[in-house]
Amino acid sequence: MQTSELLNGYQVDPHTWDEMCTDQAVREQYRGVVEFMQEMSMEDLQRKEDLAKKLFMSQGITFTVYSSGEGIEKIFPFDIIPRIITAREWTFIEDGIRQRLKALNLFLKDVYNDQFILKDGVVPIEMVYSCPHFLREMHGLAVPHNIYVHIAGIDLIRNNDGTFYILEDNLRTPSGVSYMLENREITKRIFPDLLPRNNVRTVLEYPNILHANLVSLSPRQTAHPTIVVLTPGMYNSAYFEHTTLARLMGVELVEGRDLVVDNHRVYMKTTAGLQQVDVIYRRVDDEFLDPLAFNPDSMLGLAGLMSAYRKGNVAIVNAVGNGVADDKAVYSYVPAMIRYYLNEEPILKNVPTYHLADPEARDHVFANMNSMVVKKTNESGGYGMLMGHAATEKEIDLYRAEILKDPRQYIAQPIISLSSAPCYMGGKLKPRRVDLRPYALCGPQGIQIVPGGLTRVALREGSLVVNSSQGGGSKDTWVLAV
Repeated sequence: MQTSELLNGYQVDPHTWDEMCTDQAVREQYRGVVEFMQEMSMEDLQRKEDLAKKLFMSQGITFTVYSSGEGIEKIFPFDIIPRIITAREWTFIEDGIRQRLKALNLFLKDVYNDQFILKDGVVPIEMVYSCPHFLREMHGLAVPHNIYVHIAGIDLIRNNDGTFYILEDNLRTPSGVSYMLENREITKRIFPDLLPRNNVRTVLEYPNILHANLVSLSPRQTAHPTIVVLTPGMYNSAYFEHTTLARLMGVELVEGRDLVVDNHRVYMKTTAGLQQVDVIYRRVDDEFLDPLAFNPDSMLGLAGLMSAYRKGNVAIVNAVGNGVADDKAVYSYVPAMIRYYLNEEPILKNVPTYHLADPEARDHVFANMNSMVVKKTNESGGYGMLMGHAATEKEIDLYRAEILKDPRQYIAQPIISLSSAPCYMGGKLKPRRVDLRPYALCGPQGIQIVPGGLTRVALREGSLVVNSSQGGGSKDTWVLAV
């Protein structure tokens, strides 16, 4: 059986933007992949699918679901059909993300120092001060090169007319980049000729760029600063990623117990004695970083770390306190930040957002819950979210009651359909909804955005939730060079 029959059976929803097809034809960027698939038999394609699963299994490419009764670790579902972005589309995305991160970084510098944007009333002062991630410990603290956001994962979606929207900003400890790298490695293994034939740009420089940026942040003038990746440990949902990035950069993976602070300097315990640490790429949340400054019960961080940071003896990536800029309630003010700090119009649009502390907005949302997605402002991973179109009246009523207890902690957005992309499922090609998380690395030399990112897929039919913790998967993301 030839795969041409597989393509003939691909049904595009007329109300959804499909990445591969229009109503009439295959989009130009997908033609190379479609032609390649048409040369294959269904048996060959199934063998590729089986090989991909075996490679993921043998390499232990996993994530953790704490709420699942099936066990802790799961293999990350991978779809073998790539998501393809044209060079022109990518230039537009790059320009928009670069603009956005410049403004967000200036906002963080401002709110922790002069607070001009609050004094001028562009962002409400109560919005910032009520954010649990606005940390007074960061006020007036100088960070190297005035860079707060060193690594960002900006979530993008595409509406049914093809317009890109920013869904959210991840500026604390964004995850998923290891899956982007592994997805590309798996694609190279199962389709070795396909990438060069289609002139696909590489994503594999990410660890080298990240390492160079980390080196540039060292407070000591030394050719070989000591860099570590600080992990909460093997039970963290992204532990596979922590180990992968440490290995690819050639730096030590450490837990809080492997470090010690002495005289406002951080040291790593080694068999040869204590070794001073210059840069910490931390994957531990703010509240657990230093029990003397934040949560006193934390066993994950390092007592005295904030004093070393304040003295400028160690750099921390990302900066502490970034959560005030990716709070979902603050998100709605990012276009205003771009106009305020850069005197430019936003390139990439926000999804319209209603903050439920506003009584008028709350009344509107409560009257239209069936067409809204309601989110907690500081949850991630798809948790604490209500998809109005898929919820029962009882679930909606319970959620309304929760909102009224603390409206500041909730926002609502109209449900955007998300674009679809072809997935190979059970011997058939089926459209499934996707989003995109490109990764940006900000260093003294500027902002570099890796040409690709993590395309997440809602594997369940009709679902708009792409998070791996909620049953989603991923696919390789190709950015074409021309």
